[in-house]
Amino acid sequence: MGRNDQGAGVGPAGALPGRHRRGHGLLLGGDLSWLADRGEEEVPALRDRMLAFYRTWLSITELEIPTIAAVNGPAVGAGLCVALACDLVYAADDAKLLAPFTSLGLHPGMAATYLLPSRGGINLARELLLTGRTIRGEEAAREGLINRSYAREELLEKTLEIAGSVAANAPIATRLTKIALKSAHNDLEEALKWESLAQPVTMTSKDMLEGLTAHRERRVPKFTGS
Repeated sequence: MGRNDQGAGVGPAGALPGRHRRGHGLLLGGDLSWLADRGEEEVPALRDRMLAFYRTWLSITELEIPTIAAVNGPAVGAGLCVALACDLVYAADDAKLLAPFTSLGLHPGMAATYLLPSRGGINLARELLLTGRTIRGEEAAREGLINRSYAREELLEKTLEIAGSVAANAPIATRLTKIALKSAHNDLEEALKWESLAQPVTMTSKDMLEGLTAHRERRVPKFTGS
């Protein structure tokens, strides 16, 4: 994962959870031979191991900067979940996305039962998790599971352009906005209370003055995070 100076994390190549099968920028799933050996462990010990494992990979959700995933090949099971844990997710039109846990006799893991419905809706999540079927990047974008899909040869370039747009914005405002969106306000009043605090914070920043000045002078703002 790369990081732009203004604070955007971009993952053009996939991280592979567990003991991995490495691809060329893919998000494959865990090593099935590793899974096969787990039947020898006691459930309490295995629970602790898996919980620590999940939390380590999903710690990406704790980053204050926006995170972006670019999926150019198979994103399977836990690998798909790591991608969906990012703030923005893009994929190649023909990328294969699937969560075949139940097809392997497994209950879903890596927060799949949270990430899939929260991003694509409960109906799509039910279908993908209960059938284990493969969804292509183009369909995933159409169904709202990911943000957008592109031709494979354009994916990285387009994703980096989007990352550049995110990184060009004021860091304080961007980070507070990410916090607000992650909080998923329960109602209008809760959102207003947050915004009535967060917006004044940005109103007193040098970046807001720079943004207004740049807009007036018709130039690109130079934000400093102050």
